Amino acid sequence: MAKQGKLQTFLEYAAAKSVLVTLGHLPPPMAMSIGRSLGRLAYRLAADLRRTGATNLRLAFPEKTEAERQVLLRECFDSLGRQLGLFSQLSTRSLEQLQSLIEPHGLEHLEAAKAQKNGGLILFTAHLGAWELTSFGPSLFGHPFSFLVRRIDNPKIEELVDRTRMRFGNETIDKLSAARSMLKLLRSNGVLGLLPDLNTLDSEAIFVDFFGVPAATNFIMAKLALRTKSPIIPVFAPWSEEKEKYLMIVGPPVSFEPTGNEDEDVRGLTTKLSQLIESRIREYPGQWLWIHKRWKTRPKGEPAIY
Repeated sequence: MAKQGKLQTFLEYAAAKSVLVTLGHLPPPMAMSIGRSLGRLAYRLAADLRRTGATNLRLAFPEKTEAERQVLLRECFDSLGRQLGLFSQLSTRSLEQLQSLIEPHGLEHLEAAKAQKNGGLILFTAHLGAWELTSFGPSLFGHPFSFLVRRIDNPKIEELVDRTRMRFGNETIDKLSAARSMLKLLRSNGVLGLLPDLNTLDSEAIFVDFFGVPAATNFIMAKLALRTKSPIIPVFAPWSEEKEKYLMIVGPPVSFEPTGNEDEDVRGLTTKLSQLIESRIREYPGQWLWIHKRWKTRPKGEPAIY
């Protein structure tokens, strides 16, 4: 069994590396175009993911027709494939070449928040567009930071991906041992990146509405921000069809007035962050990760959705 495990690890790594290396030596537009084609192939083959996506889209957009939701689901797979093409470029292109693939907006918000130097700073994003770019992109413009990741089960693939993520000074924090690391980082004036838009287990979640449906949402970011008084800056990286490049949109700090009741404040801030993510997804509805079971964890007594 051990030999089979090692063989599987190697074969998965060899397949992943061959795809990334092949795409990485192609011109970026071609790599992203081929990535989209791979995404369309995955759409045809992944029946379970299509079912999950269709269920999610019915929940989020009940006002749309089935045909309209089908278009969004296809765009979701296109977006995932395009991101694969982009990621292949991140380890092979120069700093200047990579900067040319991105159109940054609002970097002044990040610069101003960092210049205050009165505590830590939290960057938050969602699985929208090229979410890998929301961590990698700021480092291209002189703003590396630390961000939470779930380690990939295959350690060789994880090493390959992590090496790319850290190329320009970023650091990654393992989600499984993160609590003390995150708090220490913020209290030492560090910059922390988080993605709070996926389904969360009961012990780490509160239920707040997401597209009008209660969703188990991680409250840790809100609690960290309130306890350390760290500003929260939104960063999103959607694809612009018009400009044929990714945007990196950095917003102003999220405004929130604490009441002094931590439980109420954590709920209020978590709700606000969830609403901000939803509003950005509504701008680019075909680029969110609809194939994730976002509403899997249900309030007590509610039936399963999937």
